[in-house]
Amino acid sequence: MEKISTNKAPKAIGPYSQAISVNGTVYTSGQIALDPEKGVIVGDEIKSQTERVMKNLQAVLEEAGTSFDKVIKTTCFLADINDFVPFNEVYGEYITSAPARSCVEVKGLPKGALVEVEVIAQI
Repeated sequence: MEKISTNKAPKAIGPYSQAISVNGTVYTSGQIALDPEKGVIVGDEIKSQTERVMKNLQAVLEEAGTSFDKVIKTTCFLADINDFVPFNEVYGEYITSAPARSCVEVKGLPKGALVEVEVIAQI
């Protein structure tokens, strides 16, 4: 088991790793729209926040030696399910391989974020 960490994505805001690699598979922690340098939420609407989330995930996956093309499963959390369509517009620009996915509305996300995404990918 290997812990994955990069300065190109936000540091964990709790007792967890950005990702863990085990037996050729990487499991990311959920990413919200935090700016990696400033530690603040980027944007106040779903599209800009989703863009930052995907850039954060991309950085973690690259550090692990993989990419969005190798994603097996995503889990997506939305603060408002009415953001489903605009979320998908940005998500679909990054993840084009149509992996398995769950997408649910949640009561709240850390730091008042509008979206959080976690992925499982092959290395």
